[in-house]
Amino acid sequence: MKIGIFLLTENYGGPEHVTIANDIELGVYAEELGFDEVWFAEHHFNAFSVIPNPTLMMATLAAKTKHIRIGSAAFLAPFYQSVRLAEEIATLDNLSLGRIDAGFAKGGFAYDVEYFEKSPQNLRQEMFESVTKIDETLQNYTLLQPKPLQKRIPFYIATFSTIETIEFAANNGYGLMFSQGATLEQCKEAQEIYKNRAGFYPEVVLMRVFCVDDDYESAYNKAMPVTDHFIKCMRSVQSRQLQPTFKKENYEALLRQRFSFFDGKKFIDSAILGDKEECAKQIKQIKSEIKNLHLILKVASSNAMQTRQMLKVFSEDIQPLL
Repeated sequence: MKIGIFLLTENYGGPEHVTIANDIELGVYAEELGFDEVWFAEHHFNAFSVIPNPTLMMATLAAKTKHIRIGSAAFLAPFYQSVRLAEEIATLDNLSLGRIDAGFAKGGFAYDVEYFEKSPQNLRQEMFESVTKIDETLQNYTLLQPKPLQKRIPFYIATFSTIETIEFAANNGYGLMFSQGATLEQCKEAQEIYKNRAGFYPEVVLMRVFCVDDDYESAYNKAMPVTDHFIKCMRSVQSRQLQPTFKKENYEALLRQRFSFFDGKKFIDSAILGDKEECAKQIKQIKSEIKNLHLILKVASSNAMQTRQMLKVFSEDIQPLL
């Protein structure tokens, strides 16, 4: 099992350049703690997740680290010129000395579709065509310079358990990538569909909300407001609304309602929450059911120092229990 962190460059009201710098420093810190991977999101026209160009984040982190692998979670493939993105990925692989993982998704937020002039009905097929072209360019295009250092850069395809997408990944030997809300049953079913098609199990990148505290209730109370805020911000972008301002005190009544009426219920239901032993037990369960697992932690915190502390607890106290 590989362990990584998922960075969405989330801005809770501070200067954007500080938010961006904090994520880079978290990536550096993850390497210092011994994490295997860092994955950067891609979101456009988004005042909360200010990361429209993951290649720049990946390049900056590559310059500041030596060992940790660096991935995209994920390039929104239909919004790129395929050969140009292949060039950027190859350059990233050289800058990182062969540490790049490339995840791809179809995208589909309302502003993205409008401003990149795409049809939402065609995004999945355009993703398939783009990823195929990128892979062919990286492997076979003689004019490509620089050539990637890795013999074949690992590719991962984001899916919500769509059979067509799983089969596309299986036909090409790509891994699968699942969001924070994907259930274990969905992941298990997808990996079996993949195996039936490819003859082997895929590499699986699985995102999970993570929060460790003295007990489950306190971990839940920390994780729920920021997770709910994330869900609401993503929905507001989809519906062309401004992202709401984050105010923790506004969630106090909602916290008392526990799981009732919680918009991010799927994220929390699938989250790794609790004290150190509870978190380790939950991770062992995931590991026992998902083969070739890359477990990617999305730390549920609006505070950079708190995030660093939870990563340290994971590295020093939880990982030895696994």
